[in-house]
Amino acid sequence: MIDTDPNRLVITRPDDMHLHLRDGEMLKAVAPISARHFARAIIMPNLVPPVVTLGDAVAYRERILRALEGSESPQSFEPMMTLYLTETTDPEDVAKAAASAIVKAVKLYPAGATTNSQSGVQNIDAVSPVLDRMAELGLPLCIHGEVTHDEVDIFDREAVFLETVLDPLRARHPELRIILEHVTTEEGVDYINGAAKNLAGTITTHHLMINRNQMLAGGIRPHYYCLPILKRRSHQEALRKAATSANKRFFLGTDSAPHTASTKETACGCAGCFTAPNTLSCLAHVFEEEGALPNLESFTSLNGADCYGLARNSETITLEKASEPVGYQSHLSVAGSERVAVFDPSVPLYWRVI
Repeated sequence: MIDTDPNRLVITRPDDMHLHLRDGEMLKAVAPISARHFARAIIMPNLVPPVVTLGDAVAYRERILRALEGSESPQSFEPMMTLYLTETTDPEDVAKAAASAIVKAVKLYPAGATTNSQSGVQNIDAVSPVLDRMAELGLPLCIHGEVTHDEVDIFDREAVFLETVLDPLRARHPELRIILEHVTTEEGVDYINGAAKNLAGTITTHHLMINRNQMLAGGIRPHYYCLPILKRRSHQEALRKAATSANKRFFLGTDSAPHTASTKETACGCAGCFTAPNTLSCLAHVFEEEGALPNLESFTSLNGADCYGLARNSETITLEKASEPVGYQSHLSVAGSERVAVFDPSVPLYWRVI
């Protein structure tokens, strides 16, 4: 809700429905940053080795909670775990995971689609028994919606996936609840809007803020390289319209994905944008530009909880608009000399969390 002061915005404490926390020293560095503003997060399972079983998820969750011990972040942060779907995933283990209090979804990575997706699915038919069981249990399937065929242009991977993989998948499993993660195209927005039921989508901060021009025009900017890759401006505009509309099918999944500068600033850099520190400032900027500040709460705090069948958070946070651009940390130090670049919004930001 907008405060009586037009420069203040009070919203239900947000959830991040797509977050990479990594492991080890990186986990210790980035977990408190997300916990500072977000009450809960859907945690991605693409570690090395991946989080495949309920036992893996329990162990990873314990490492996340240990990483938060002693930090200044709120202790109420809840990591909501996911399982990495493989062609050997056991439906019974998935059933146990669904019955647990900690696993909220299963993640489908097409093999080779993104960071640490080597163990992903190559033959979608091979996982049909797991998907059938998930449909029975009401356990959502989170999907990285891209094909990885060499003959498909990287900018067309999402659109081709919708037609050749997702549409047949939904026809075979009509009761399966699906979240199409990090939607990046107008086709993706239209597809979700056209679905009768059981389909929603997350949208990232960086795909709302920038398009492929910012990544490529005037020089290559490796810290804007992500997967799914940034698309043309018309797709960015479609994403903005969907995110700011208060449409319950769309909600925030930052896909905040930290990599060290040494692995980004190289001849073959990693994919991912580290947006956790300034996501809410960026989103307030976008929603204000679109004349939709009252809808920010729906996108960040309500729609995702409703989609996952979760109680809405009871706490609130306050954003305030300053008269001068707000500063933000440009890099995060990790384990000595290593550093992670914080997402550069490419424009001045005036909103901050207080």
